[in-house]
Amino acid sequence: MKQQRCWEIETIVKSGFFKNPLWRWIAAGLIIIGFITYLSLLTGLFRKTGDRRQPQAGREYLRIVDSYRRVVTLDQTPARVVSAAPNITEIIFALGKEEILVGRTDYCDYPAEACRIESIGDIMAPNLEKIVALNPDLVIASTHFQKEVVAKLEDLGIKIAILDVEKSFDGVYQLIGQVGQVLGVDEKAAELVSDMKRKVAEITEKVKDLPKPKVYYILFYGDGGFFTAGQDTFIGNMLQMAGGDNAAADSKGWQYSIEKLVEKDPDLLICSKFYQTKEIILETPGFKDLKAVKAGRILEIDHNLLDRQGPRLTEGLGTLAGMLHPEVFTDYQRKRSTP
Repeated sequence: MKQQRCWEIETIVKSGFFKNPLWRWIAAGLIIIGFITYLSLLTGLFRKTGDRRQPQAGREYLRIVDSYRRVVTLDQTPARVVSAAPNITEIIFALGKEEILVGRTDYCDYPAEACRIESIGDIMAPNLEKIVALNPDLVIASTHFQKEVVAKLEDLGIKIAILDVEKSFDGVYQLIGQVGQVLGVDEKAAELVSDMKRKVAEITEKVKDLPKPKVYYILFYGDGGFFTAGQDTFIGNMLQMAGGDNAAADSKGWQYSIEKLVEKDPDLLICSKFYQTKEIILETPGFKDLKAVKAGRILEIDHNLLDRQGPRLTEGLGTLAGMLHPEVFTDYQRKRSTP
């Protein structure tokens, strides 16, 4: 077949086909069009195979400088991953890469499918033997993962990356991008971030000109002290974004006092819907005199929507906005009335 094609080409050349200037221009044009078509097909092929080409043998796939300033190198896309943080687990599921998860912590309980994955135990003190037995290509951790545990895993030959970012919406966007890069799904991560930003913009646009009710977020209370979200905290920022006036905006960090709370006397209290928090608050000294308690304005939320720096933060922001402005966010009203 190759000889036949060579003969055909030779015949065309001898026939004087290329001696005519017009035919030379036509032939040149066809060659250029064919080359462009070839490049287009080649580009499309790379796009279809993912966000990056597969590494060649012996070459470095990705170099990460993690939150502990450690350099972590990967020679291929991780196929077996242990997540050592609930927000990392949620991000991996949101990116559609849950099939690579072989391990998670006891606190990684969302989505429900995550509970079927083998647990490595506690975040602060994971079971190192279990991690080694799972034979991961990479362990991805975030907040609260101790450096001592990192060192032990390194000694055992386990690669681990700590991805801990600024506690803000910009921070979660960055984190999703980092996880997407590590897992080879940059484009999917960019789409997820874009969708989150769109939802945040819709919420903040709706509340920007509305009256701002004074709200207090109950993080912890009792003999150990009173804790809330101060002005410089991530949740405090979310209260403002949702169209509220944070009653604890006069403080920084998480600690507060019952005396200050009584003085501020907020319009609304928000607490976790778990652990019988609302019932206990009603029995805690200092709370019963607040006008929000007297008026029955103690609202409950899944605190994981606020605590976990992951893809559900937009849902948390929308829920807060619905609590503060139910007349605008009718979806929230319907959810409350649903048994």
